[in-house]
Amino acid sequence: MKTIIDQAGREDLRDIVILIAEDEAGFHPDTPEAYDEATYGAAFDAVDSDPRNELYVARSGDRVTGTMQITFIPHIFDHGCERALVEALFVAREARGKGIGGMLLEFACERARKRGCTMVELHSNKSRRDARRFYERHGFEATHEGMKRGL
Repeated sequence: MKTIIDQAGREDLRDIVILIAEDEAGFHPDTPEAYDEATYGAAFDAVDSDPRNELYVARSGDRVTGTMQITFIPHIFDHGCERALVEALFVAREARGKGIGGMLLEFACERARKRGCTMVELHSNKSRRDARRFYERHGFEATHEGMKRGL
């Protein structure tokens, strides 16, 4: 079955939340049972209307099998160039190992290249060793240590 990458629409929101909920790490409060069209719809509208954010889905037939968000970040350093940040890359459990994650990453890199970005960054939880190996196979290097502070 052929997989294509397409911009996400509001009609994809429930499927995206299901993909996030399938994440074994369980770091996300998103679940199909807690799905609220108004809340997720408002978040979608904010992303969709922002020229520095793009939300994509991978479609295999009529099924959403992957998703990711790309945020373009302007910087003063690096000659004022943009960087692309890939966030929330998820692949459906039954579609893993079929190259969909790699397709999404390569798509993100090509989008960034076409936009003139000098770098693509991503974050992955330290406990996700398989994810880290996956990203390394696709040319990403763990060059920095990230930090977070909840608010």
